Amino acid sequence: MGDEAGFQEIRQASHDGQATATATTEARGDGAARGEGAPRTDGGRTVPPSAPPAATVALDARVPDLPEDRYLNRELSWLDFNSRVLALAEDASLPVLERAKFLSIYASNLDEFYMVRVAGLKRRDETGLSVRSADGLSPREQLALIATEAQELANKHAHVLSESVLPELAAAGVTLTSWAALDGDERKRLSEHFHDQVFPVLTPLAVDPAHPFPYISGLSLNLAVTVKDSSSGGEHFARVKVPDNVNRFLRVNNPTRDKTAAVAFLPMEDLIAAHLDVLFHGMHVAEHHAFRVTRNADFEVEEDRDEDLLQALERELARRRFGSPVRLEVEDGMSEHMLELLLRELDVDPDDVIKVPGLLDMTGLMEIYALDRPTLKDAPFVPATHPAFAERETPKSVFATLRDGDVLVHHPYDSFSTSVQRFIEQAAADPQVLAIKQTLYRTSGDSPIVNALVDAAEAGKQVVALVEIKARFDEQANIKWARKLEQAGVHVVYGLVGLKTHCKTCLVVRREGSTIRRYCHIGTGNYNPKTARLYEDVGLLTAAPEIGADLTDLFNSLTGYSRVTQYRNLLVAPRGIRSGIIERIEAEVAHKHAGRPGRVRLKANALVDEQVIDALYRASQAGVPVEIVVRGICALKPGVPGLSENITVRSILGRFLEHSRILHFAGADEYWIGSADMMHRNLDRRVEVMAQVKDPRLTRQLGEIFDSALDPTTRCWVLDGEGRWVAAPAAGEEVRDHQVAMMLQHRAAAL
Repeated sequence: MGDEAGFQEIRQASHDGQATATATTEARGDGAARGEGAPRTDGGRTVPPSAPPAATVALDARVPDLPEDRYLNRELSWLDFNSRVLALAEDASLPVLERAKFLSIYASNLDEFYMVRVAGLKRRDETGLSVRSADGLSPREQLALIATEAQELANKHAHVLSESVLPELAAAGVTLTSWAALDGDERKRLSEHFHDQVFPVLTPLAVDPAHPFPYISGLSLNLAVTVKDSSSGGEHFARVKVPDNVNRFLRVNNPTRDKTAAVAFLPMEDLIAAHLDVLFHGMHVAEHHAFRVTRNADFEVEEDRDEDLLQALERELARRRFGSPVRLEVEDGMSEHMLELLLRELDVDPDDVIKVPGLLDMTGLMEIYALDRPTLKDAPFVPATHPAFAERETPKSVFATLRDGDVLVHHPYDSFSTSVQRFIEQAAADPQVLAIKQTLYRTSGDSPIVNALVDAAEAGKQVVALVEIKARFDEQANIKWARKLEQAGVHVVYGLVGLKTHCKTCLVVRREGSTIRRYCHIGTGNYNPKTARLYEDVGLLTAAPEIGADLTDLFNSLTGYSRVTQYRNLLVAPRGIRSGIIERIEAEVAHKHAGRPGRVRLKANALVDEQVIDALYRASQAGVPVEIVVRGICALKPGVPGLSENITVRSILGRFLEHSRILHFAGADEYWIGSADMMHRNLDRRVEVMAQVKDPRLTRQLGEIFDSALDPTTRCWVLDGEGRWVAAPAAGEEVRDHQVAMMLQHRAAAL
């Protein structure tokens, strides 16, 4: 039973400035790191509840005080994570287009980090909020460390492209070329393309007393141009924006169906630069260089109970594009004179400049990755249908399957479309289904989930969708789907004031004879069929009455004025998850002191919350083994004598993005899955759900995931007490790939 405060009380507290006190000490958002991959090279900075447990122990009375320097810096830990992504692009054992993809993912991750995390640090520094991070650094000190690290990583990022990925692509017949390297026929053909397709949409903007410096939109690619008047000799500055509604890379040679034929691509900025004389007719182009601005996207919706939340969010989205600059990327050959002009006009601090020795904005490499060259990519992966939902001679509904027992699905190895999606689609079509209630945080563009909810509403069912329109960078898409759902008759709730609803839950109410039965799904990932093929997640499908009752109480709290204080089989944030986890860690210590085995295994995207970390430290001091698998940020220091010598931390990156959150308390024999990471934002400012998995068949599956991830021969990175991530196993040792093992295991089970 979680100690859950009513959501209405939390809403009121958020207006009174009480429930969100931690929001003033850290930037909202975490920069969803999306790129993953199996480590082969060095990626570190330095090295290239149900009822509360009855038996708990007062840990403070049993162990020494914890040292003040017990946390790693979360921002530098995030940069370490992204450096592990970059290491995949270095890995010569990966197909070369996969390596190009990881260069793009690295760049996209870093963009979001600056837009959210760096923006938050800058805001605190500029407003005089001198709150220090958990490791004792001021915002300004963190910004200085980030700037140094980011420049080093920018150099490495460019080096991997120019010295490793591009040569390998060229050897495979795929070339990224320059205007100077083109022959006469190629230049003629591309010049014709420029005049026909590009020139009409370009708008060169002069800067002089009659023309103020133009607004530079965030993440746009631009050319800074200096021209001289051939008659007067006067020098002028102009800006040309590279259009973002055309391909970034132009195909130099004509397309062919031959998937082995040589192909060359020219960056759009090179084509524009080669034709600046057309844009500035009668002028001499003296200098031109590409540059790019990243702006603050860490806005807050000024929520007011008297204003429509949808309208408030749309107002803030309009403001986002005018956020203050937080980073200026320039070609490293840009003259000091031109750079000084950009710094002055954009009001950018010199410390926020990143000089890039090569191609700017590598997010565009996704266009090259899309090239139809199967031999240069990973072999296609087709998810297997979970055996419980396999086709039979006599078709069996999802509901009949769940009446026979719970099902645990593990995506992407288990197909999302033939499990969770089918569950919702069958519910929409089943005449015996009376109601469907679902949370939607992120979904796909052409969402079959949304379409199923629309069909259900049009069929006369009671359909409730809680659409979290504050999901960062998906706000506009979620507004669109919310309106589509409303127009179809779905009861749409736009999240809660002061909180984001991040839980992944679906409740189906079905009439079966004279009784009503509830069917449920609780997962760790979004209801998004596209990302379900790329993100590793787990989900519980069940007809257990106690979980159905819990989700009924939860939805009544989310949509109405119910004040539920206890749940039977769930932990629910913002009040219950942290305390529930710490209680269970303490129970493992009690098992240890009683002479029984105690052990904690934790799998998450991030581990930052100081209270949870301290509980793990104290468990380690009491002799409890703690094994952590974390994809991204980790502020815990493992392996420190007297503090954490019983804690190990590893990070697995691979073909799929490790996204599931799983907890195992071995002494109590409890497994939990859910949507919450061990972060302030998840535990304090979001509605999150963790569900206990009790069926022994399913707990064995979760145990096998841990066993595989924690196998000593599994390819991973291991964190040490100094914050260094070291690739493991060591060279020459036996190595296995966790994700490959999972693919083979699920494929065999489906046969």
